[in-house]
Amino acid sequence: MLQVLCSIFPNAPIYTLMYDRDATGGIFDGKEIRTSFLQKFPFAKKHHYAFPLFMPMAIEQFDFSEFDVVLSISASFAKGIITKPSTRHICYCLTPTRFLWDNSQKFVDSFGYPSIIKKLIPPFITYLRIWDREAAFRVDEFWSISNFVKERVKKYYNADSRVIYPPVNVAKFHISDKQGDYYLMVGRLVSYKRFDLAIKVFNKLGHKLIIVGVGPEMKRLKRIAENNIKFLGLIFDEELAKQYAGCRALIFPQEEDFGIVPLEAMASGRPVIAFNGGGASETIIPGKTGIFFNEQSEESLTEAIRSFNIDKFSPRDCRLQAEKFDISRFKEAIASAIKR
Repeated sequence: MLQVLCSIFPNAPIYTLMYDRDATGGIFDGKEIRTSFLQKFPFAKKHHYAFPLFMPMAIEQFDFSEFDVVLSISASFAKGIITKPSTRHICYCLTPTRFLWDNSQKFVDSFGYPSIIKKLIPPFITYLRIWDREAAFRVDEFWSISNFVKERVKKYYNADSRVIYPPVNVAKFHISDKQGDYYLMVGRLVSYKRFDLAIKVFNKLGHKLIIVGVGPEMKRLKRIAENNIKFLGLIFDEELAKQYAGCRALIFPQEEDFGIVPLEAMASGRPVIAFNGGGASETIIPGKTGIFFNEQSEESLTEAIRSFNIDKFSPRDCRLQAEKFDISRFKEAIASAIKR
């Protein structure tokens, strides 16, 4: 998303709390990147989750006095920038800060802090939650990445927002005549994405499952997986496109704010078996580009896989649906919103 926005506004500098060139693959080389004082903290780039209490202060230190319009892309602290009354601040909200609102309890548990640390965290979460609510008042206009996020922006920030779906680089993916005998999962291996749920189901069914991605859950997931489940780790874009194009279907058991992965699968002509929640319910057409299951349970996912019939889905229909979210559509929506 940021890469496409940079192509729309090529002369605009990028402000960010921290910047790691290696982690971003050098795709922002040549851009003017302005970082906060956190950039100088030891280990901050690799372990940014250790510094949330410093982030409100850091984001407020940026000076935007030279600009007429500032666009913040925020899943946490970026909405808290301070601008002049004459400067219009548009926040493209990826989500209201999950670890402060509806997911705060799970956040504390997911990072495996010692019990003594866990007892100390709640007061700080409360402080950050108050700051986050106040920071939302600094925004002149909200954009949301989905209707699902739009509802959360309304609930937690009491603000209306315009939905602009994120861009999908449809051109990177292709339809293949060669269909494999495996199902596919793609994403960062973290607890909320529910790779564990799919693994348990495929252990019982015995179907082949390929998992692409890395993350803190990898060791645990490998321990519980049977031999019919293969982990590929990180792979190049060309190989990823090949895996998408050859699978029977993508398995998507999590609730995402939007969800790029299902659209990448559809751009490859492949249907999706998804949990009926979050952004996936806005991008998948039931019976045409995929099917839903209604509970994040082994029984519900198992029933969906058993009822899935690949012959009922057209690769062309899947591709056409993905094209509705292509980069070109995103650019048109951004241009229209900015002009307005």
